[in-house]
Amino acid sequence: MTQSNKTSELVVKSRTGNLSSIRDFISSKAFEAGLTNDSIENIMLAVDEACTNIIKHAYKSFPDGEITIKIEYNSEKFQIEILDHGSTFNPDTVPDPDLQKYYRNGRVGGLGMYLMKTLMDDVKYISVPGKYNKVLLSKNI
Repeated sequence: MTQSNKTSELVVKSRTGNLSSIRDFISSKAFEAGLTNDSIENIMLAVDEACTNIIKHAYKSFPDGEITIKIEYNSEKFQIEILDHGSTFNPDTVPDPDLQKYYRNGRVGGLGMYLMKTLMDDVKYISVPGKYNKVLLSKNI
């Protein structure tokens, strides 16, 4: 990222009630960055998935875990870093879903990683066991 980066940060507790604050934060910053409505919707959906996974899995629905969301952007790239201190997880163990089978079986949930990879230009997951988990989502502008 270059010199003219804009950065913002939001820290919330791991409660589903905070997802709307996260969405508002993401959409206002993405709008400032000049992203299209479609891109903003995709980013919000990907971030929503990531945060829901953190709440459900990393913190196992414990409501007082902390989720830190950092946004950094310039004229070329919009990047979101989502940090938590919950249980670690290896995204490589999650197979790509068979969407037709998934649809036939009427499953709900479990598409988080697939959705994030589909909606964003780049998805990275960094985990330091016992310390933190970090999801990096980026969208080219």
